[in-house]
Amino acid sequence: MTLERINPPDLSPPAGFSHAVVATGTRLVFLAGQTALDAGGKVVGATLCEQFEQALTNLLTALRTAGGTPADLVRVTVYATDVAAYRTNAPELGRIWRKLAGRDYPAMAVVGAVRLWDEEALVELDGFAVLP
Repeated sequence: MTLERINPPDLSPPAGFSHAVVATGTRLVFLAGQTALDAGGKVVGATLCEQFEQALTNLLTALRTAGGTPADLVRVTVYATDVAAYRTNAPELGRIWRKLAGRDYPAMAVVGAVRLWDEEALVELDGFAVLP
């Protein structure tokens, strides 16, 4: 499997994402939306950053169980109930991402949502990966 991260010089320099990812591989893994649910089905974490860390941990757990690694992610969408808070917390969210997933950023988008399936959830992540 190969991934080529493309960041054209004619676009604004990306910070914490890649503008495009070209993936060549044999297995696609589609990852369902993950919030900050613990193993018992309860949303944990009172802050956006705490919930983001748990949601990303859940997403990566699903990916690893499917045989992938964070470097195999080609697309992640973040749904946030407060985009302004997400932007304010972006430096800490970036540190959490790098701690859990490294510096190989997928193509990403942040989408504002009025509310998420889990009413207490502040953030949800979904995505897909390409495995060898």
